[in-house]
Amino acid sequence: MIRKIAACSVILILIGHESLAQAVLQPNYGLKSHETLSVSRIVTDDQKTVFYMTIENRIAGGKFCADRNIYIIYPDGKRSRMTSSLGIPACPDVYEFKTIGEKLDFMLEFPPLRPGTKWIDLIEDCSNNCFSVSGITLDSTLNREIDNAYSASSKAKPADAIKYFKAILDKTDKENLGSEGMLYLNIITLSRESGDEPATKAWYRKLLSSGAPRLSQYVKYLNDQGIKY
Repeated sequence: MIRKIAACSVILILIGHESLAQAVLQPNYGLKSHETLSVSRIVTDDQKTVFYMTIENRIAGGKFCADRNIYIIYPDGKRSRMTSSLGIPACPDVYEFKTIGEKLDFMLEFPPLRPGTKWIDLIEDCSNNCFSVSGITLDSTLNREIDNAYSASSKAKPADAIKYFKAILDKTDKENLGSEGMLYLNIITLSRESGDEPATKAWYRKLLSSGAPRLSQYVKYLNDQGIKY
């Protein structure tokens, strides 16, 4: 199963003197490039959008930096470029981790999100070892439903866990959301874990014909896991 470390996702409305700020805590996502990279919070108002992020070092002599060309990608493909960063060097300068397991917290700032945006991608546009997080869910209700599905499925047998993700997929399938591919991934991998080859094949083929946003990325992920029909 595609598992998410986050325990909860909550929308907070903060009333300020001049703006209304929205914070999404530990948002769900579809795929990410770096296993230990996480988005702990996204805060947006009428002035800016800030990603609060963490990456954990897993190798001796590990290094990390953030290219200046980092973008929010909207569902329609339009881009919003990062305006500033804090806590992380801009490439080619690098942060050198001192130990394995050390975590680096940093922030990336962008222009305010377009009103009504339900999901986005975060993409570093560079030439080597670039990071990305696809299908980041900004909708509070959907985030709670996905969190509940992960929690319930972690306690169930794979065959039983499928129903939790299928219920969300059935509800949102026509909305062209960034979470669609992630829901298919969970159903497909759970079907495989349960030993149900016909169901795995059937759901894989449903994904291929689904038109899910960023479909090729999810198909490649499955193919890399040896799932291909």
